[in-house]
Amino acid sequence: MESARDLLISLARRYAFGDVGALASGVVEKAGDIEAACEFGQRLLSLDAEDFAAEARAVPSDLRRRARACTMPQTPREQPRGALESLRPAYGLLLEVIAVRWHRRELSPMVAAIHIASEYLPLLAFEPVLGSAGDPARWPEGLTAPDSRFGVIGDRECDHTKAEQSAVNRTLRVAGEPAEGWRAYFDRQHSQVAGALATCVADCRSPCTAMDWVRADRRDDLALRAGVALAFAETPLVRLRHAAPVGHGFGVPSPEEVIEAWERSRAILAKNEVGAEASGDDGFPLPGLPALFSAVAGAPVTPSTLLTDISRHLVRLLQS
Repeated sequence: MESARDLLISLARRYAFGDVGALASGVVEKAGDIEAACEFGQRLLSLDAEDFAAEARAVPSDLRRRARACTMPQTPREQPRGALESLRPAYGLLLEVIAVRWHRRELSPMVAAIHIASEYLPLLAFEPVLGSAGDPARWPEGLTAPDSRFGVIGDRECDHTKAEQSAVNRTLRVAGEPAEGWRAYFDRQHSQVAGALATCVADCRSPCTAMDWVRADRRDDLALRAGVALAFAETPLVRLRHAAPVGHGFGVPSPEEVIEAWERSRAILAKNEVGAEASGDDGFPLPGLPALFSAVAGAPVTPSTLLTDISRHLVRLLQS
């Protein structure tokens, strides 16, 4: 029995939350708290953002609080606002997930996490000027100032794609929709709004008044950081997703292919001082990725310790 318990402890230290949860009842009496902590940890590792802290009362309140900071609210008026208040905790979790997946050599879910990070990265750039992380209930009125094309469907002068125009139009009114419509919007369109905002400030060939609300002394800095966010989404590292089962192909990139793609991505990004932040070596599995996210955010973004702390909590439960 003790050797089986030691195996569970080893698995917990390797973040194998699903395995520990499935096996615990055969090894430990009254395994309910262990199973609850494992389900909680697996949701975080899988980036199941709708249910991070759901039904996790057996998990310490500090861990639940930190998980809720990474969660998208499931209704227009839900409080606290979680990842709509600030995306920095969610990006800290994304970095930790990327590192854990790398060390476990689970490269398909690692590439999927990188892709998620690329989709919402423009909102991380906008957070300092918006005062939120792109909360549709708090968009500035200036986005729809006179002569603004933001959210105008079918305007041919606007550089947004048809899908982006539709998403932007929806984001301006989704805060008044029922919870079902709110959740559907976040499932399908919010990431497109992120890219549309970045296009407005950094890449529009025919600017309108949509970004006039941004103070003139902050516009160039925002444009630079948002432009790097757009560039990151087009790097070889992010494009690896299309060669993995989570994308459109059937291959899984090797560790060597991931590192090679990241090195090429760093060279592409190093064309300005924000992108060049990815060039350093900070000990992260993809060296410089936390520094890049911090530079885009204009604030420190470091890997969280949430998964590590859940692992330690599980070990304590298994040892008691």
